[in-house]
Amino acid sequence: MKMIPTKANLMKCEDMLEFSQKGFELLDKKRNILIQEMMTLVDRAKKIQIQINDGFKEAYDSLENANILMGSNKVEQISEAIIQENDYKILLTSVMGVEIPKLKYSKEKPHASYSFFRTNASFDNAVLKFNELKYMIYELAEVETSVYKLAEEIKKTRKRANALEKIRIPRYETIIKEIEEILEEKEREDFFRLKLIKNKKK
Repeated sequence: MKMIPTKANLMKCEDMLEFSQKGFELLDKKRNILIQEMMTLVDRAKKIQIQINDGFKEAYDSLENANILMGSNKVEQISEAIIQENDYKILLTSVMGVEIPKLKYSKEKPHASYSFFRTNASFDNAVLKFNELKYMIYELAEVETSVYKLAEEIKKTRKRANALEKIRIPRYETIIKEIEEILEEKEREDFFRLKLIKNKKK
């Protein structure tokens, strides 16, 4: 970037440098807040994942018992009668300008859509366990999607901050230094020129 070395351009570059430095500070703060938020969600996701793994083990153990006692064909026939509910709404909330999902739902026990005389305790327990897992999966999906969106924004913010820190700010610092040196040299030349004129007049 070449600029005519004038005081006006020097002031303009100083303003741009200050603007870039403030921009970098804001982006750096934003990046740190987003990282902190993301790490909190990552920890939460790990805990939910452990609960889901444990829940699936219990649910499949009950389902296996039901298959043994009732027969897999009968279990499959009854399971088809269970209503698949779409009991959630996806809302959006903002974290430092990043829209992340917020699932709104109310936890309810499954409505019996099959006759109890055709099932046993293992089957009923499996249905209850899978219903609990459904809400855990909702929560995990919300958290993991939020982590992904925050990670993408962190990446973008890091790029912008690096561009300011490594390119834009050093560029303006260099230009300011060059203009200041040229203006100082010009002032010295003008000073000596005036001095020579005065001496000639004397």
